[in-house]
Amino acid sequence: MRVGVHINQFGTSGGAPALGAELAAAGRAAEAAGVSRLSVMDHYFQMEFNGGAEAPMLEAYTTLAFLAAHTSTLKLGALVTGVTYRHPGLLAKIVTTLDVLSGGRASLGIGAAWYDREHEGLDVPFPPVAERFERLEETLRICLQMWDPEDDGPFEGRHYRLAETLCVPAPVASPRPEILIGGTGERKTLRLVARYADACNLFATTPEEVRHKLDVLRGHCETEGRDYDTVLKTITYSGEAATAGDLDAFLLDLGGYAKLGIDTVILAPRLGETSGWMERFVAPAVTRLAELD
Repeated sequence: MRVGVHINQFGTSGGAPALGAELAAAGRAAEAAGVSRLSVMDHYFQMEFNGGAEAPMLEAYTTLAFLAAHTSTLKLGALVTGVTYRHPGLLAKIVTTLDVLSGGRASLGIGAAWYDREHEGLDVPFPPVAERFERLEETLRICLQMWDPEDDGPFEGRHYRLAETLCVPAPVASPRPEILIGGTGERKTLRLVARYADACNLFATTPEEVRHKLDVLRGHCETEGRDYDTVLKTITYSGEAATAGDLDAFLLDLGGYAKLGIDTVILAPRLGETSGWMERFVAPAVTRLAELD
């Protein structure tokens, strides 16, 4: 099992002036620890459980571009971009730019969006959930078309109409940037994973619940004619064991997930400064988790 890290807080002891240096240090420490992917939140406001809207929150893709300049091996992406945050043509261009400048390391993590306060706060349209899922599917189709070197023609959808799907330069990743869909919805989200995505991201709730979600995904793959084994399975772990640095408790928590075929556990500690934590906890966790395979 591989390890990813998700940076979800941006408060540092030195405040905003120290944040750039801390993020650069976190990227270097993640690579030194053997982490496979590094992600950040994509929100306008910080989450209530992380300090609320008054707590620091950085724009995701600017942050990822900064991290790209300070790393060389990590896959980089948002976990996850809300479909309402950017027009899909612009989103495809942004992810392509990250991919080109990082040497093919971009991942498009995307979901249906949910945080109504930030939409209302910054006057970003927040349609009903059914429409957000329609927009999510159209966005996935648009990104795939923009990353298809044989198709730069128009796109006609219910919500989006693009006269041209030009994307120059093309992504460096082959055949294109990874698409990861976050969420656990059984009727819509996991169906979209089976139809369009390279990876899924589930919450590390319990091994029993994750097993059920994977069984649902397997069923959607059968319906779509998709090989279930080609979907990268990731889980986000936010347990206190990781934040507190309790390696034994963490490994005990993860044992059941390893048996389900989870490829990557993405650690999401509630820490504003992660560079030292990477060295103390993540590096030995990478080694020990590899032994669970």
